[in-house]
Amino acid sequence: MCPIAKPGVETKLKKRTLTNLYNQRSAWLNMAHKALDKAVANAYGWTDYTPEMADEEILRRLLELNQERIG
Repeated sequence: MCPIAKPGVETKLKKRTLTNLYNQRSAWLNMAHKALDKAVANAYGWTDYTPEMADEEILRRLLELNQERIG
C-alpha cells in the first residue's frame, strides 16, 4: 500500500528530495556527517583525526592503507 499525500501538500512533497536535503545542509545533517567522519577515522585507527584535516592528508593515508593491503 502506497502512502497518499493529504490534499494540498503534493507540491511541497515533490520538493522533498535528497538533493534538496543536501543542498540545504541543515545543522542536523552536518552533525551526522561529522559523527560519521569521526567514526570512520576511528575505524581506521586515526586517533589524530579532526574535521579540519585536509582532504590531501586523508587521501594520502587512504592510499597508504591500500598500498599496504596490496602487499
